[in-house]
Amino acid sequence: MFSSVLIANRGEIACRIARTARRLGLRCIGVYSDVDAGARHVRLCDEAHRIGPAPASESYLAIDRLIEIARRTGAECIHPGYGFLAENPAFAEACAAAGIAFVGPPAAAIQAMGLKDRAKALMERAGVPVVPGYYGERQDPKLLKEKAYETGYPLLIKPVAGGGGKGMRRVDRHADFDEALATAMREGAAAFGDARVLIERFIPAPRHIEIQVFADTHGNTIHLNERDCSLQRRHQKVVEEAPAPGMTPALRAAMGAAAVEAARAVGYVGAGTVEFIADSSTGLRRDGFWFMEMNTRLQVEHPVTEATTGLDLVEWQFRIAAGERLPMAQSEVPLDGHAIEARIYAEDPERGFLPSTGRLLVWEPPDGEGIRVDSGVDAGDVVTPFYDPMLAKVIAHGASRDAALARLTQALARTVAVGPRTNVAFLSALCAAEAFRRGTVGTGFIDSNLSALGGVPGGIDHGAVASGVARMIERDVARLTPESMPDEEAAAASPWDAVDGFQLSGARVVAMPVMADGEPIVAMATFGADGIAVSVASMPAPADARIFEGPNQIYVLRGGRQTVVRRREFAETAIDNHDASGVVHAPMHGKVLAVLVEPGAEVRKSQRVAVIEAMKMEHALTAPIDGIVSDIAAQVGSQVAEGAVILRINPAAAEAR
Repeated sequence: MFSSVLIANRGEIACRIARTARRLGLRCIGVYSDVDAGARHVRLCDEAHRIGPAPASESYLAIDRLIEIARRTGAECIHPGYGFLAENPAFAEACAAAGIAFVGPPAAAIQAMGLKDRAKALMERAGVPVVPGYYGERQDPKLLKEKAYETGYPLLIKPVAGGGGKGMRRVDRHADFDEALATAMREGAAAFGDARVLIERFIPAPRHIEIQVFADTHGNTIHLNERDCSLQRRHQKVVEEAPAPGMTPALRAAMGAAAVEAARAVGYVGAGTVEFIADSSTGLRRDGFWFMEMNTRLQVEHPVTEATTGLDLVEWQFRIAAGERLPMAQSEVPLDGHAIEARIYAEDPERGFLPSTGRLLVWEPPDGEGIRVDSGVDAGDVVTPFYDPMLAKVIAHGASRDAALARLTQALARTVAVGPRTNVAFLSALCAAEAFRRGTVGTGFIDSNLSALGGVPGGIDHGAVASGVARMIERDVARLTPESMPDEEAAAASPWDAVDGFQLSGARVVAMPVMADGEPIVAMATFGADGIAVSVASMPAPADARIFEGPNQIYVLRGGRQTVVRRREFAETAIDNHDASGVVHAPMHGKVLAVLVEPGAEVRKSQRVAVIEAMKMEHALTAPIDGIVSDIAAQVGSQVAEGAVILRINPAAAEAR
């Protein structure tokens, strides 16, 4: 076994690797970018070293700097985690050239499976079923459009490199192919440095089922059962579970055998995941699954496999990289109970799941029997716009699927995150969805049920606002009581200084103008004999609200949703209709990829006018009104802060024409 490891990653996975490494007695060496100097993974390592500035391309993706730090610190091995350089064959080769063990597969295996088109061709030769489509080398748009027509609609356009749904586009009509292809190629080039794509038939009622495989350097390859990752949004996994609902022992054996053959076909070593798409329209069956891709690394969702097998997959990775044999045979792999994992992200489901940045003022992850939390943050940490916004994973394990789901539901209800907005309420709605509880959902379930799941604007929670205003008043009253005043002020206080709202003519009602989630609201505070009662739109403050005080505002959590309340300044207009202003703001920190209009151009409401890249994804900005573009404030390629003006649209100019 090794004595030291350099963890070439950050966040939750770096913390996860450090936990096992320290248990095994390895000295943990961390790396950090400038914005991560105080991050949790840095605090968990025995030592940590600066790797570069905030952009990943200048820090966590800098192979030469990582190798130099590993040499300087005497690291015997490098664990890449997932993301960043985990599936980069050049990194694996650099480690080998430096005489440092790479905790992952050989560079040749990464190379073989890294390009989806070549991987599918390889799988066909190995006898593994693949989805019909086009996986050729030629990439001119005209040919691709012809191949799309031959494949048939609906279909998927996928980058040949990378994963995680980035650059993937579903196309339902031939007329939409050109725009979807251009976007897929642009995102693929930006995310993976490769604009090439493949085309494959879209499977109706698709289920995403993957098999965890492990191989050692002694010729042994086994699988550790399956995971169901069908709950996805825009091809990004949200909730995963093991085993897959509806899976039979015979089908598990068939899919497992196909996955093992896939791994053997590329001379695989270490942990990997073979992903299949299954047609569940008539139930899972042996002739209804096809190879999609192989992820040559540890997966985000590996904890559900650990929960149902009782194994530590990171420990297995270290031991195999050190030359040890697999610790068990296929017939010895256990399967105990059921586990479900939910990913908590700093994002706003009601605003198109836009990433949410800022300081995490409060972070109280759940605990309890059968609950595990893999987190990359602590209270006080800052969520930046430079990296993936995942805060933590909550994993629930139980004797049955119902028991695991009940534990996960309760755990999410106990989760408290204040500051950046999160998807906790959205995850809770997923757990309550009847189709998910039955175990019958496919990959399109979330996108088809966004409204029911809270993935659309839900409006202001008036009860939460009332709770926030009530806390403001309580704080003001406490600050103005004689007990909280300096001695000289308290001595001079008189009954006329009371702030209880008493008046001889009965209860006093005061209108209080506030801002709630950026919108102007008027709260009504009634000062009566029994105290102060606050209501908003006739809605009183509810008992189930949890209230947290920030420096200049109040945070109210209710049902997993966060409402931010602050006083409205005198200078703020009583009517704050952002849409009617014609100003297009950046909804988050990010990079301006494209401005699609010019000054003087006539635009219609909802027309795409600009594209911003944030958290590795593209986000289209649309015109809030009909009008004429009056000026463009942002330059293509520039970094912009949340709320920055991108361009302005003049409605009067359109009316004049």
